[in-house]
Amino acid sequence: MTWRRTIVGCAGVLAAGLFAAAALAGGLWWYVHPACERTRGVVYGQRQGKPLTLEVLRPAKPNGLGIVLVVSGGWRSSPETVHPAIVAPVLRHGYTVFAVSHLSQPEATITEIAADMHRAVRFIRYHAHDYGIDPDRLGVTGGSAGGHLSLLLATRGGPGDPEAPDLVERASSAVQAVAIFFPVTDLLNLGSSTENPGDGGPPKSFVKGFGPDATSLEKWKQIGHELSPIYYITPAMPPVLIFHGDADTLVPLEQTQWFQQRAQAAGATVSVVVRHGQKHGWPTMLWDVRRFAVWFDEHLCPTAGDRPR
Repeated sequence: MTWRRTIVGCAGVLAAGLFAAAALAGGLWWYVHPACERTRGVVYGQRQGKPLTLEVLRPAKPNGLGIVLVVSGGWRSSPETVHPAIVAPVLRHGYTVFAVSHLSQPEATITEIAADMHRAVRFIRYHAHDYGIDPDRLGVTGGSAGGHLSLLLATRGGPGDPEAPDLVERASSAVQAVAIFFPVTDLLNLGSSTENPGDGGPPKSFVKGFGPDATSLEKWKQIGHELSPIYYITPAMPPVLIFHGDADTLVPLEQTQWFQQRAQAAGATVSVVVRHGQKHGWPTMLWDVRRFAVWFDEHLCPTAGDRPR
């Protein structure tokens, strides 16, 4: 009878293990599929005669605050890549997410893409009442190129033109908190990146994306400077959280470290979390987005106090 008891016992353990695995898988599926209302194809501007669109993800229990998700990798973008799972923790904290897409490079230059991100924030802020969010408390998030563009908003976002005939352009493009993954911060110093051409020029794989003038090293110095967040840090810059892998060869960790050092010297807040052994992306990034949600809670909620706009 001992062997029968052993078999029954093993079967029970196996069944319990399978049940636990199923419960874990079900819980994970539930977590990355938060209830939200999706509004696709909202036009926030135009570029080269083509509409620029964003998607609004409104959580089941909105907290009255908004987060801009910059949908960009390699400065390429597509609305089809947007899924609530990538910002599930942010949605679960009650933030309304605005997933902003842009015309991909090289069809649009990266300079134009950066300008369109300012346009998107102005549009969201101008329509804040329609979306039920506070126009003075906007966060921004993204990864890689999306992180770079987020930092351009953090460092170069600001008041609109008060005389602009388009009322959207009168709104500010400033953001009040940033949480991002592995951004390039200094295009004029690519350091140990595999994209470094070795002559001070633009990243090797993206030369066309910076426009025809980028092939001139003299003109590139100006283009690269204007698109490098590190040169526009001020004490009024909003608080920034960056996650970066120390095995990243495309955008090495040094890019984030340089940015943090210069920000600290200016009296600005930049917090860095290093993922050891990780390259340009890792499987547990969704888990890290939970930290993003907490960061936004700390720096956007009314109890965080008034911050420079």
